[in-house]
Amino acid sequence: MLIDTHTHIDMIEGLSIDEVLKNASENEVDKLIVPCAYPKDVDKIYELSLKYENVYGMLGVHPSEAKDWDDMLIEKIREYAKSDKIVAIGEIGLDYYWDKSFNDIQKEVFIKQIKLANELNLPISIHDREAHKDTFDILKEFNAGSAVVMHCFSGSVEFARECIKEGWYIALGGVVTFKNAVKTKDVAKDIPLDRLLLETDAPYLTPVPFRGKENQPAYVKFAAQEIANLRGITFEEIADITTSNAKTVFGI
Repeated sequence: MLIDTHTHIDMIEGLSIDEVLKNASENEVDKLIVPCAYPKDVDKIYELSLKYENVYGMLGVHPSEAKDWDDMLIEKIREYAKSDKIVAIGEIGLDYYWDKSFNDIQKEVFIKQIKLANELNLPISIHDREAHKDTFDILKEFNAGSAVVMHCFSGSVEFARECIKEGWYIALGGVVTFKNAVKTKDVAKDIPLDRLLLETDAPYLTPVPFRGKENQPAYVKFAAQEIANLRGITFEEIADITTSNAKTVFGI
């Protein structure tokens, strides 16, 4: 069985959530973890996690939405995190790709959410896009014990090794199947298996052979198979270790 540790099933347009979950189950994807991106979606993700047995939630605000952060969210997340279906704070972090005009706000909101994760003893799902150094430095300074998952890892092997030294986890998805994703393939071959997680980031980053179409959790198996091929081991080994890692990190 596989666990998709980062999948926006609430954003998939071409299928209902029931259809998404049926397809996942038929492809041996046992559990899904759904991150929150927008402040307005905190309630939705919480309710989604309660509605479906094999769906878990993360609560947080994506860096691109940091300008819409409201400190009142802290108390709401505290309350919702009493449920064992809320398993992380995420996705949070820094994104310097689209708009660098509010980097300081991103950092401020990132730090607040790290501290909240520490208080709640929850892991953190990190969005880091073209902000490797600042993301790393802030985590080093402010994270006080929460497990760290580098979602959709886009750094080099060298950066991955620095993250591993800190005890963080590396999550890989559909990008590893792309022909020209040399850097990601190198990371997949290099990192210790006990630090590896699988994800889709659905509906984005659809793997080969469905690249160009909408992604869904059922497709996480293609990332698993590619990593197995790159490492010269079996699909079953990748499935077993990544499922075990996910259960350890997220307490599910």
